[in-house]
Amino acid sequence: MAKSPQQRDLFPGALEMMILQSVRYQPMHGYALVQHIKERSNELLQVEEGSLYPALQRMLKEEFLKAEWKISDTNRKIRLYKITPAGIKHLEHEVFRFERMLEGISLVLAPAKS
Repeated sequence: MAKSPQQRDLFPGALEMMILQSVRYQPMHGYALVQHIKERSNELLQVEEGSLYPALQRMLKEEFLKAEWKISDTNRKIRLYKITPAGIKHLEHEVFRFERMLEGISLVLAPAKS
């Protein structure tokens, strides 16, 4: 499916930050993560499964997340993702870097002072 002109790819690390922040306070399974990000972004962001699951696998391998299989309320097998202490540290570092980058971009985009 082609992207609309308003849809853009996320910058590297953005999806990971959103996943880590989402599971920081509550473990979630993949579909819940997609819905959470969509709702929290006022539907401005759509996370595709083709991006989500590889990102989750990378973060499991890097030990930023841990996962366990559970049975949902609807009696389905789901994999719940939880953030690890290493994941919290990584998230805080990446958010700091993002905020610094955003500050720099904002300064460049601001009207020039005469």
